[in-house]
Amino acid sequence: MADFSLANTAIPGVILAGGRSSRMGTDKAAAMLGGRPLLDHAIARLSPQVSTVAVNAGSEPQCGLAFIPDIIPGKAGPMAGIHAAMAYAAKLDGVSHVVTVSIDSPFFPAELVSDFIAAADHPEKIAIAASEGRSHPVFGLWPVALAADLEAWIATDEKRRVRDFLLRHDVAEVQFPLHPTRAALLDPFFNINTPDDLVEAERWLRALSP
Repeated sequence: MADFSLANTAIPGVILAGGRSSRMGTDKAAAMLGGRPLLDHAIARLSPQVSTVAVNAGSEPQCGLAFIPDIIPGKAGPMAGIHAAMAYAAKLDGVSHVVTVSIDSPFFPAELVSDFIAAADHPEKIAIAASEGRSHPVFGLWPVALAADLEAWIATDEKRRVRDFLLRHDVAEVQFPLHPTRAALLDPFFNINTPDDLVEAERWLRALSP
């Protein structure tokens, strides 16, 4: 569709922070990296790329941003957070898409949204991130028109694997390169799941510092 285009000024962003954090042992959003909570890192990284930022979480964070709880009950996994983001964005004027990012990958690319926009060549295309041959579907650009389909899929699919939902739709997988640091090449979707991962993230943060 040659006349279809998006602008990041019309795309809200939602930080997905509703996971159980069972391997971390504490709420990931409040975990400290470089003296700042992971939520602060995600906000700072995402804010310049989108029109507004909101947070999907199990309880309202004290950050002054819009709070979006899951609509679908029962801790239905990351797709429930993506559904909540779609439903939230669908109520905003002039919004057709929403971007989601994960709370536990603090180094995601500064060009994430612009690269998603470049890949979305028609209104119903989903764009998701990938690096090193691995997809990261919670980092995605989602047409809000798919909210009803996603809700129905969550209600009927027992496994609720993100990739199974994506197979139902037209998806662009956007490859992001490794990021050079003073130490080594960093996967921008480095994921913090455990206290040891948080220690490693501190080392990456230092390697990224000027």
